[in-house]
Amino acid sequence: MTSGFYVQPCEVYGNNKCDEVIGLDLNLSSMSCLPFPSLSTLENNSAVWEIPFIDETRNHKRVKLEDSANESIISTNYSLYSGSGTGSMYTSGFNSLSRIQFRDHISAYTRRYLAAEKMEEEASTLLGGEPEEEGSGDGMKLVQKLISCAEAVACRDKTHASALLSELRTNAQVFGTSFQRVASCFIQALTDRLALVQPLGAVGVTTKMIAVSSEKDEALHLVYEICPHIQFSHFVANTSILEAFEGESYVHVIDLGMTLGLLHGYQWLNLMESLASRTGQPLRRLRITGVGDSGERLEAIGNELKLYAQSMELDFGFLAVESNLENLKAEDFNLIDGEVLIINSILQLHCLVKESRGALNSVLQTLYDLSPKLMVLVEQDSSHNGPFFLGRFMEALHNYSAIFDSLDAMLPRYDTRRAKMEQFYFGEEIKNIVSCEGPARVERHERVDQWRRRMRRAGFQPAPLKMITQATKWLEMNASEGYTIVEDKGCFVLGWKSKPIIAVSCWRCF
Repeated sequence: MTSGFYVQPCEVYGNNKCDEVIGLDLNLSSMSCLPFPSLSTLENNSAVWEIPFIDETRNHKRVKLEDSANESIISTNYSLYSGSGTGSMYTSGFNSLSRIQFRDHISAYTRRYLAAEKMEEEASTLLGGEPEEEGSGDGMKLVQKLISCAEAVACRDKTHASALLSELRTNAQVFGTSFQRVASCFIQALTDRLALVQPLGAVGVTTKMIAVSSEKDEALHLVYEICPHIQFSHFVANTSILEAFEGESYVHVIDLGMTLGLLHGYQWLNLMESLASRTGQPLRRLRITGVGDSGERLEAIGNELKLYAQSMELDFGFLAVESNLENLKAEDFNLIDGEVLIINSILQLHCLVKESRGALNSVLQTLYDLSPKLMVLVEQDSSHNGPFFLGRFMEALHNYSAIFDSLDAMLPRYDTRRAKMEQFYFGEEIKNIVSCEGPARVERHERVDQWRRRMRRAGFQPAPLKMITQATKWLEMNASEGYTIVEDKGCFVLGWKSKPIIAVSCWRCF
């Protein structure tokens, strides 16, 4: 019998089959129904189609699916290219597709099926950190149901997705196991996305911006105090900056995003303290330019830094630039001849990674033209910006499952501080990744290798980090057991067990 690839409708979603057709743009964020997409343009009264596989050298698995009647009326005597056989296949819809188009469609859906198969295989790893007494069987059911719900949302099957969400809410608890807690955030994100999807046939989803709240400010402060992610970034960044300061008299630091929105300039207070205590040639003047959306907040941080610098008898100047990163210009920074320039970017540039890439490329070119002696880049080392919704969903589920698992090692289950961090900080990131599209989706995290390629294309050259001993010692003193540091081609990657979380790298122009 001819090797075949079998296709069926999305019967896993009940009678409401996914109506996404083969001709739909494959780059849509609302990915087609996985793992079993419906080929609407190929449908006729037949229940089962056997499509002779085009590339016999590939070892793809068969997926044989049947409709509710379990009919099978198609034989294997058809030839898609010669027209041999009875010819009824051509009268049932295939005549609308050219040979090349048909090859492309089968190849695309094969890739999607394999991606879905991988999703199912990886689902079992999500519960690896859950203790057995928490019920690994129930946890696995929760994982599978959550993935099924994401598939239904991707298909815009509101009826099935809503039913699954209702079931999921009874099992996902804010004070439950780490996976129950992370599932609660993803359930809310899927609920938001489902509420925003347009009717079938429309492209993409409606988007909304997530408002900044006092709860998020408090959650960010707790993340800074309790989790090592931001403090580790500050430590490596400041150590690198101090090395770049060595032998310099006048230094200017540009802080993109100004302390992530924290109400205090912790990173720069620590830097000033280090400057005051170090030996050798003293720094004659330090200037810091803070870039951010809130001029009032920038000025408050600037005043705090000025008072601290005065207590340290340090000549200090501060400039606030109220602007988003896309609108920055060289003249905004009031550069002075003879000053050494340092650029500091902590968890900021991923917000510019849009579909066109033009915004990020433009900003990187502007920064490169400033000729900094050093640029510190800190970003999440994760892949949350893939072209397909379900791929992003699974990547985010892996990443945040590790983060929530790490919180178990730091705080008791019923600690309200942990709930605030999970719901108002990490939960907001999850909602942005899962429920938003277009300009509203700003949490577009990418892998460290992608950032390397992007920085090199902009003209920057790597400045390898060499303080692994210091970084390891800092981690031992300031983080829970389970956190690790890995040196990756001159970058430092902070992770929880085997899962990378934060990547720190340094760059120079010459």
